Amino acid sequence: MHADLVFRAAQLADGEQLVRTSDVAVAEGRIAAIGERLPVESCGEEVDARGLLLCPGFIDMHAHSALHPFLDPRQAPKVAQGFTTEVICPDGLGPAPVTPDGRAERRRYLSALEGPGPEEWPWGSLADYLAALEATHAVTSLVASVPHSAVREVVLGPAKRPPDDTELRRMQDEVTAGFRAGARMLSFGLIYAPGLYADTGELIALAQVAADERVPLMPHVRNEGAGVLDAIGEFVRIAERTGAALHLSHLKLVGSPHLLDSLLLLIADAAQRIDLSFDHYPYGAGSTLLSALLPPWAFDGGPAAILGRLRDRAERLRILRDIENGLPGWENLFAACGPAQITITEAGRPRAADVGMTIEQIAAERCAEPSVAVLDLLTDTDLNAGMVDHYATEEVVRAIFTLPGALVGSDGIFNARPHPRLYGTAARVLGRYALRDGLVTTEEAVVRLTSRAADRLGLRDRGRVAPGLRADLVLLDPDSFIDTATYERPCQAPPGVRRVLVAGRDVLEPDLPHPQ
Repeated sequence: MHADLVFRAAQLADGEQLVRTSDVAVAEGRIAAIGERLPVESCGEEVDARGLLLCPGFIDMHAHSALHPFLDPRQAPKVAQGFTTEVICPDGLGPAPVTPDGRAERRRYLSALEGPGPEEWPWGSLADYLAALEATHAVTSLVASVPHSAVREVVLGPAKRPPDDTELRRMQDEVTAGFRAGARMLSFGLIYAPGLYADTGELIALAQVAADERVPLMPHVRNEGAGVLDAIGEFVRIAERTGAALHLSHLKLVGSPHLLDSLLLLIADAAQRIDLSFDHYPYGAGSTLLSALLPPWAFDGGPAAILGRLRDRAERLRILRDIENGLPGWENLFAACGPAQITITEAGRPRAADVGMTIEQIAAERCAEPSVAVLDLLTDTDLNAGMVDHYATEEVVRAIFTLPGALVGSDGIFNARPHPRLYGTAARVLGRYALRDGLVTTEEAVVRLTSRAADRLGLRDRGRVAPGLRADLVLLDPDSFIDTATYERPCQAPPGVRRVLVAGRDVLEPDLPHPQ
């Protein structure tokens, strides 16, 4: 046998079986052979992998990487922790489909979440966007979802109203076109405009298209706090009615620990009745647009209308009252977390100096009420502001993590001062929670990161170490692989990663920051 690369005597976690000692040979971008003391006639490189863990490339089920490759295709923070495939356009949000007149507004709205991308967006359809994305030669494989909010905006604009029958059929056609272009999920973000305006009937109509195409639904549900049970229940009923598979984005509990047992029971019960999975990031803080602190009605009409309301005295006072008092059914993140637990991760000019400060600190510096400080920051940056919001204890995070059937989604955002999950998610799952703390077995952690995710996406060419599959591989030292990124120093790649291969090609950057 001829091979380009052979790993000798690795501790192989192949995505299925128990960890065992084995050689793995790679040739022409694929796994050529697996076994003990493989006979090789010629080899480009032999790697002594004794004591090292060899895994399939990790799959990130929730990634905000749709525009970053246009600026830097290396995807270094993801590759450095072993991710080789990423699911993009989650939360119903994405750069396509988009109308020519809507590009500037979409670019502005997504900037703090996905980055601005190229100066000019030459695409309209999801197919055109994916062609432009492929031309960036991003190091990781990027698997698209069809983003519901983008579809809705193309058909209805940013308006807060239901579609008529003709418009609903157009939305269904856009979803179908996205699947034809290669998308493998249908994502929803029911806290983001304009997706938050969809009623259950609209969701059912689009879910039926996904069911017919055997594509899973991937929702960020309407409420992940006090209303989480009803919000998840809505999509469970949609899955039951349509027959669609359901994959819940970033299962969590925002500021309502008393609901933990009920949440765990709901997931366990639903899994008996529908095809259910979920992803989870192992942190008690989220990260999203700062505008997510606004009440839902403030988004009607799109970014220009939001800014108009922030600058109008009467509308601003109405927003402040709703933030203070809440609204029925609204997940009020400001109230749930508090200004001392919300940190700015991204801020456009002229407020870049606010990055790294809490809302409480910004308010004190400006002698303003914290809620007023939020509105001022959004106004000054034209909505280009992001945040980290601390909402749960480590005990709650670990309880959700130990649910069976989980997958892993980093929800990583390329901010100026990102959430540590951008650099640390895989190492926290496998290195800390499995190898160190034993919350799950090593095999279970690897399965979550690899084969189970590949199966959910219908990716039959990866997710396992098996002959004939694509050579997406991660070689790491199990004694040193652990997350080191923190909220104070988030841009820290985990130690212990020795090699990362995508289709047999080395992609690990040697000069990434590591903790000193």
